Amino acid sequence: MSDVWSWQRAADVLPFILEGFKVTLLATFVGTAIAAVLGLVVALARRSSNRWLTVPLGVAVEFVRSTPLLVQLVFAYLLLTDLSAMTIGFVVLGVHYATYMSEVYRAGIDAVPRGQWEAAKALNLPRARTWRAVVLPQAVRKTLPGLGNYAISMFKETPFLFAIGVVEMFTAAEQYGSRTFVYTEALTLVGILFLVASYPTSLLVRRLETRLA
Repeated sequence: MSDVWSWQRAADVLPFILEGFKVTLLATFVGTAIAAVLGLVVALARRSSNRWLTVPLGVAVEFVRSTPLLVQLVFAYLLLTDLSAMTIGFVVLGVHYATYMSEVYRAGIDAVPRGQWEAAKALNLPRARTWRAVVLPQAVRKTLPGLGNYAISMFKETPFLFAIGVVEMFTAAEQYGSRTFVYTEALTLVGILFLVASYPTSLLVRRLETRLA
């Protein structure tokens, strides 16, 4: 059994894994913030009546959604040579998931009862105030569970950052394994940390979804 698992090796690799875990969490938080803001902007822009805006934007959204995240990371890394790998990774994660979150926002906006729009119009509210005070508060409230699910998905896809040299949690484990030729403890700890972080969050999102239903 000692040949399969060593508590000493687990203790040795844990500091490296935790350093990578910090990067994983940072990538998730920054990426989610970018995706949430940009996704809302895209959702609002696609409701415009200006086809010169909506058609190219729709093509761009479908292109991002139809190409693998890994390819986008490598392409951006090779193209944007003046930026750090971490910056590129965070932004690409955010842009990639913004295309999905924009659809969540669109569904939330469409779910706002028509009577709310008509009431705002009857009160002679300016269009900007109608969106800010009436529509968006209700729409965003409905979208929180969906946004949370995509944030969890982003967290689980941060290992793709290895492709551009960002040392997140999984890459830290692989680097330790390549030095010691032993991967069991490192990868097991990575799996445990992913589970410990994502499972309670998924339960929270599920509870939020039930509460807001």
